Amino acid sequence: MTHHPHDAADLHARHRAVLPSWLSLYYERPLELTHGEGRYVWDAEGNRYLDFFGGILTTMTAHALPEVTKAVSDQAGRIIHTSTLYPSRPMIELAERIAALSGIPDARVFFTTSGTEANDAALLLATNHRRSNQILAMRNSYHGRSFSTVGVTGNTSWSPTSLSPLQTLYVHGGVRSRGPYAGLDDRAYIAACVADLEDMLQQTAGGVAALIAEPVQGVGGFTLPPDGLYAAFREVLDRHGILWISDEVQTGWGRTGDHFWGWQAHADNGPPDLLTFAKGIGNGMSIGGVVARAEVMNAMPANSISTFGGSPVTMAAGLANLTYLLEHDLQGNARRVGGLLIERLRAVAAGLDVVREVRGRGLMIGIELVRPGTDVPSPEAATQVLEAARERGLLIGKGGQGGAALRIAPPMSLTVAEAEEGAEALAAALRAV
Repeated sequence: MTHHPHDAADLHARHRAVLPSWLSLYYERPLELTHGEGRYVWDAEGNRYLDFFGGILTTMTAHALPEVTKAVSDQAGRIIHTSTLYPSRPMIELAERIAALSGIPDARVFFTTSGTEANDAALLLATNHRRSNQILAMRNSYHGRSFSTVGVTGNTSWSPTSLSPLQTLYVHGGVRSRGPYAGLDDRAYIAACVADLEDMLQQTAGGVAALIAEPVQGVGGFTLPPDGLYAAFREVLDRHGILWISDEVQTGWGRTGDHFWGWQAHADNGPPDLLTFAKGIGNGMSIGGVVARAEVMNAMPANSISTFGGSPVTMAAGLANLTYLLEHDLQGNARRVGGLLIERLRAVAAGLDVVREVRGRGLMIGIELVRPGTDVPSPEAATQVLEAARERGLLIGKGGQGGAALRIAPPMSLTVAEAEEGAEALAAALRAV
């Protein structure tokens, strides 16, 4: 059933009347998406779009994936909720698979309902284990919207308060092409960031709890350090007994193509102590979680539960989705099709002075826009490209400093033909600006 454009304006007015003003919507005329299939979605007016953002990297596999849809409806028909007070077969099965895939020895898995909550739990575990409230975080980072995760987010656009239960120190290294070390080659860049980390540790009371870091910064505009940076950090952290939390909410499950987890690009000194995940694993069902060494996970000195974490329905979805992802080698697809897409986009960008950089890995691609002839980020250009892409039947996201980076993260089952179609639309949108 299609709706009249007037309905969209009416729905938008109703949204504004009852939801918070800071719950911003994309587009001048916001879009109600009513159904999807594969890599496509349709709005209430019947327009079809190629989805290159997946509801913020969350429809990871495909829209209306029959395996996931069936798992959800079958489980919902049996029992929807039991809570963590009873053993749950789907929860245990998914935990077993994630523990085995995580690369963390003697791993324990705790399920939450979102990435924010997963990072919140990881911070609780690490600060408890180390008996310290000091956290190292990366500049330009984003870790969620709860009180504690905002306190370790290094990106002013997403940080509404400076109040925090944590004392956070921000380290260099997450943004390769900006900042004081941008001009150095990769090896010198890593050395400078390590020296900064060591210097930073002289500014603390000692006994820092953990470093939390996204292997590829998501909201930050898909920026990433050279491979091996966090492995080099690890040597310093290990000397001080500091834990490493890898925030894999956006990088997990093979999206970067080269690796199943983002931390594997930094694996020389072993896996992280804690790993957080969410978004894509449920293909849209709300699943988050923390994987940690048993020693860290089990050290909680108080009771804790999760009412909705590990719910039978979301776990059934996660199991079906993970099975599909592995059986169809979507990581390999992200590497191949993502590699092709980034090359196409680099070719398009080469002739455009509004584009400063095309960066990323696998199906996680960022395009940073600037005022032509300068190095000044242009959020205006990003907003214009977003609109122009929509007019051409393509949905993308944005982020980065001030919102000047386009974020491209299609479902990982993207075909070569769809990659070409999306690159074509994006090229036209960029030229239109």
